[in-house]
Amino acid sequence: MYDRPLVPEEFEVPQTLENSEFILKPLTINHLVKDFDAVISSVTHLEGLMSKNDRWPIGLTIEENLIDLGWHQREFTLRHSFAYTVLSLDEVQCLGCCYIYPADKESFDAQAFYWIRTEHLESGLENRLGNAFRAWLKNDWPFSKVIFPGRE
Repeated sequence: MYDRPLVPEEFEVPQTLENSEFILKPLTINHLVKDFDAVISSVTHLEGLMSKNDRWPIGLTIEENLIDLGWHQREFTLRHSFAYTVLSLDEVQCLGCCYIYPADKESFDAQAFYWIRTEHLESGLENRLGNAFRAWLKNDWPFSKVIFPGRE
């Protein structure tokens, strides 16, 4: 858990980002089943996403995923980090996730990660999500410099 808010107290944290392909909403325990399905269907794609040595989500159980989602939800309310579920426009399917964390490198304000479930990779949806997410962080968030580990 991070020990300080990532954004100023007066900053109004965006609750959604919507375009013609998806909608981002804060990730909560209420997304457990959809999120777990997306993660488990994309294990190979996700392994090492957060860092080279990270084996998540290999062996992830639904109970462990519930704990992760509870942590993400609490971090969001504390304004220490922000996790968003990427949903289909009808909100039936979790397509992936976006995360905003404090940066590990002092020259950056935040670090961000994103992913799309494996079945949508070939369509280029992950790249389109990345472009929308980057623009959102640049235009609607109070960050000067955001790093995207593993993508730059």
